[in-house]
Amino acid sequence: MTAYRLLALDMDGTLLTDNKQITEEARHWIRLAEEAGVKVIFATGRGMQTAGSFWNELGLQSPMVLLNGAEIWEGPGRLHERVYISRDDIRRLHRLAVEAGASFWGYSVESMTNGRHWNEEMFDRDWMKFGIRHDDLAVIGGLRDEVRSWGCLEITRSADINMEISPLGISKLSGVKKVCALLGITMDEVMAVGDHHNDIKLIRSAGLGIAMGNADEAVKLAARGVTDTNERNGVAKAIQKYLFQLDPEKHAG
Repeated sequence: MTAYRLLALDMDGTLLTDNKQITEEARHWIRLAEEAGVKVIFATGRGMQTAGSFWNELGLQSPMVLLNGAEIWEGPGRLHERVYISRDDIRRLHRLAVEAGASFWGYSVESMTNGRHWNEEMFDRDWMKFGIRHDDLAVIGGLRDEVRSWGCLEITRSADINMEISPLGISKLSGVKKVCALLGITMDEVMAVGDHHNDIKLIRSAGLGIAMGNADEAVKLAARGVTDTNERNGVAKAIQKYLFQLDPEKHAG
């Protein structure tokens, strides 16, 4: 019997391959984890618009932590909570991105909308997450510093060239804590797997935090273990090794 009752998986760079697929090996071991009584959830920066199909593909009935914790689902079709960035801050973020010549996007209840489709009507929507990308590391670093200086928003990133903005205090960790409360379990009973900076708080606070082989070095330093890459079934191997104490080289398939 595994010591962990909840498995929290990041998606991009973790559960998903570079082609945005879930491998058969990952599906197989997620199914075995569920059969062993482990709740398997996503803890992702994606919203329902881009995560929902994978939830359906795996047939999971468990809660989900979406949009870096800004949207929590108790199960399919059962919303638990949404937390919004203020409309004034959305205007400020939009202005900042435009002035920097950066690309940007946001997740509202209605849509995932990028800069090409942004119009004045968007400012009348409620947004749970806003993202900015710039290929110049100095520029994106300066934008992160600027928004941090406002002191009213949570700033993280899922790649070196982007920034992901949430309401202050909202993170994958805060979301997983809320799921734990729903399920009546503790963070000590959570195993978390991820690859980038928006996973670090969760990986540090989980009972067992595992970094992907392709993870940023800061994530590996925060983790208690490192599995293989997302292209080499790292999630499946982490389930085998850390949930079931099996040798991944002997239990493929």
